[in-house]
Amino acid sequence: MPPKKKARVSKTASNSGKDDDQQPVASGKTTSGGGKRKPAASVEKSSESPASPHYCHWLLKSEPESRFENGVDVKFGIEDLKALPNQTGCWDGVRNYQARNFMRNMKEGQLAFFYHSNCKEPGIAGLIKIVKEAYVDHTQFDKKDIHYDASSKADNPKWSMVDVQYQRMTKRFLSLSELKKYHLQHRAEGGPLKDMALFTRARLSVQPLTSEEFDFVLGLEDKEPLVPAV
Repeated sequence: MPPKKKARVSKTASNSGKDDDQQPVASGKTTSGGGKRKPAASVEKSSESPASPHYCHWLLKSEPESRFENGVDVKFGIEDLKALPNQTGCWDGVRNYQARNFMRNMKEGQLAFFYHSNCKEPGIAGLIKIVKEAYVDHTQFDKKDIHYDASSKADNPKWSMVDVQYQRMTKRFLSLSELKKYHLQHRAEGGPLKDMALFTRARLSVQPLTSEEFDFVLGLEDKEPLVPAV
């Protein structure tokens, strides 16, 4: 059954932009239905492809400040998702193969961080949930859409999207600068953020998180922000 007509908000999702330390390029969305919440499972290795872990937590980047691309504002922050019907939107416009493949691995009920990118202060603003697993991203066939891809064919579409639903804001904004301090500390001394994709694959707009990474970052919302070194 085709999705009902949705209020569309776009995003550019590729790794062709800069990372967040250098003003990154982010992602975009649209609207759709909901889903029952499922508890997140732990990370497990695929028996068919040992090199590709099945992640159960994610980080999705999008731009909360206006930026026009071919005359279209690609702004889409967590407040925009929250304002949509059923607080649900489709995460469309991903045009990077690795990011797309991560989306295709997402399962209904899994949680993700909504990350504000390409803005004054990048960082994690809230929590969202995957409510519909990967399906064909219709924007690749729309010649009027900024994400149109002439090389993608209807009988073999290149690009996918998922539906996400707003869950809540984090108790405090978790800035990139704070997360980077923990990343550097954990690289030097050991810790769950030492290999976090936000720093090792910084330009990807869709990133996987291990359970340890997700739990550690989520736990930061109950702690005082790190005091800058004097």
